[in-house]
Order: sequence, then C-alpha cells, then structure tokens
Amino acid sequence: MSDLADLFPGFASEWISTARGRIFARVGGSGPPLLLLHGYPQTHVMWHRVAPQLAPHFTVVIADLPGYGWSDVPVSDAEHTPFTKRGMAQAMIEAMEKLGHARFAAAGHDRGARVAYRLALDHPGRLMRLATLDILPTYEYWSSIDRTFALKIYHWAFLAQRAPLPEDLIKTDPDAYFGRTFRSWAKAGTNPFDPRAVAHYLTALRDPLRIHAACEDYRAGAYADFDHDKADLEAGRKITVPLLALWGGTGIAAASRSPLETWRKWATDVRGSPIDSGHFLCEEAPDATAAALLEFFRA
Repeated sequence: MSDLADLFPGFASEWISTARGRIFARVGGSGPPLLLLHGYPQTHVMWHRVAPQLAPHFTVVIADLPGYGWSDVPVSDAEHTPFTKRGMAQAMIEAMEKLGHARFAAAGHDRGARVAYRLALDHPGRLMRLATLDILPTYEYWSSIDRTFALKIYHWAFLAQRAPLPEDLIKTDPDAYFGRTFRSWAKAGTNPFDPRAVAHYLTALRDPLRIHAACEDYRAGAYADFDHDKADLEAGRKITVPLLALWGGTGIAAASRSPLETWRKWATDVRGSPIDSGHFLCEEAPDATAAALLEFFRA
C-alpha cells in the first residue's frame, strides 16, 4: 500500500484500536470534530476533494469502515453482527473516543450515511449534527422496491445472497465488476474519478476478505439493519439532531420517493437539496458538496 498516492497531504494517519479491530483514519484540520464516513464500493479516500475544504473549520476525522479500506476485517457470524450499522456505529464511537471526541458531527455517504444515521438513533447524545449523502433509510429502500427501483439497486439483492455466491462471482474479475459500478452510478457520460483514488479503491477491492466484508455489510442491511429501522419507525423514535440530506440529482436516492419527505418521517429537523451529480457527490461535485456541508455544519 506504500506505493499508493497520498491524497491527504498534511493529514495524520491513525490506527485506532476498537473491540471490532483497528480502524484506520486520516485526521487533519482544527476546530470542532467532524467524522466523515465513506460508502460502497469506496474507502476514506472518496473525501479527498472535500476534506481539505472542511479542514480549516473542523478537526476532520476520515475513517475507513470496518472491513473496508485499511481498517481491519472483523470475523463475522451467522447474523452478520460486526457489519450491522449498529455494530459499525459502535466502532466509530470507540474510535472517536480514542481520539478524544465524545461528541462530534458526522457526514456519511452511502453505507457510511447508514452508519451515521444509525448512530444518531442509537446514541442521540453523541452527535451534534448529521449529514447524509445520497441515501434514504434502509427500511425505505427494502419496503419500496418495485421493478424500476430493483433494476436501479440490483446490487442490494445480489450482494445479500448467501455466501459465497456473490463473493465467488466478484473475485473472478473485481476490476471489471467495480469499474462498471463506478461508471454506471456516476452521472451519465462522465468520469469524475481521480485515477489515484481509483487505485486505492481497487487495491482494497481485490482482497477476497474485503469482498466478503462488503457482502456481509449488505447481508446485514437485508436483515438486522432492516429490523432495527423497522423497530424505530414503529416505536416512533426519530433522529433529533439537525439533519442535512444531500442527494445526486441523478443519483440512487432520487430514483425513489422524495428524499426530504422521506427523511421527515425519520428526523425532527430536516433540510436538504439535490446536487448536480450522480451517486458520487464528493467526486462529481466536490465544491458544491463542500459548500453545502460547510453552510450546515457551521450554522
């Protein structure tokens, strides 16, 4: 990994021990703590165009989720427990505490946003503000899948299949599989990715252990994460910190029902808007995304 480009010059590298293994993070900037979480099929590197714009105002912690990037791959079980968003959120809390941050703000993209909103529901005293990028709650996706949406998020059902079916299919040619994913989820006709960032992503995604971890993440989503969301919804529990929802105008969240209308079922203080991008807001429209995050988190 030493031959991969450093896309966060001036940021420290931290390996943080937690009960679920070591979490890798880049840390930089000064000010109130802000945790940035990546999505699938990426790593912390997806923030490389946005984090430098946030660092003058915040102590930015850019973490790899368990099983992704350079973080350890926890041993899973029949219930996929380490890869539930509840379990991942607990790992992030432990990591932030080790860095000296008992309370913090958080922004997450894709799977990272699912970890962040679960953290907000399970540990309301930990977060000051929350931003989600191009998602709706897991319960909403699984509950609203019709023919059109199923074709849009085919990977949810594919990756959640019993092991080792998706793992075996992906590892035959991970570069082709993930290359197609990057191209098809970005705004049509664009290639917004820095080749140096793609090298980071593919280096991790060629590892069979990390392919398995990503599948476990989606298996957890299909079962435990869905159940956790359903229990909160039925009990009337809501996210109580201010929530900013950003989504790509042609991204995944926009393909379902109205993002703001949906988030208002789950949170008491919601605002947000689309970004002119596909799914990968931070790489397709970094300046617009950073500006929206700065306006929200500095309020």
